[in-house]
Amino acid sequence: MQKLSKDQVIKIMSRYGNDPQQLIAILLDIQEASGKNCVERQWAELASDILKVPLSKIHDVLTFYAMFSEEPRGENVIEICRSTPCFFNRMTSRENENDSKPGTEHVVQWFEDAAGIKMGETTTDGKVSLFYTNCVGACDIGPVAKIGDEVYGNLTVEKVKTLVKCCRDGNKQELNSLCQN
Repeated sequence: MQKLSKDQVIKIMSRYGNDPQQLIAILLDIQEASGKNCVERQWAELASDILKVPLSKIHDVLTFYAMFSEEPRGENVIEICRSTPCFFNRMTSRENENDSKPGTEHVVQWFEDAAGIKMGETTTDGKVSLFYTNCVGACDIGPVAKIGDEVYGNLTVEKVKTLVKCCRDGNKQELNSLCQN
């Protein structure tokens, strides 16, 4: 993993014309370039200096939006929706007790088992982190998980195992094929 340099961070900001109105986009690009899926304090301080934005405002942005982290995370951040529809989506048909959709608690357990970590942790290989997220607007296929910008629904134990394996193996093509469901 390549370490982010001051020159790289300056180049990211200059692509946006050092415009403080582009703070969120700049921070997202810094986070992506970091190799750690986070915006470290030194880069927040540099952005504050160059963009002439108070460090407190940058900290506010980094802590307000769930997409940001100030702490290193895995290469693939898997976010499991904990909104009310996903949490309570465990609806069992009266006719067939086996015909049910899992609730968030089941999906969380599947991801923890497949990744070998608990929520809020990162695998030792740095490939996967598990976190909760709020509603992603895919209640009809919930409970759902979000990996990067893609949403994965209609989850089963096998699909979860495949998602985690794809993240670990770097198999983006298969991962992308699974987001259609």
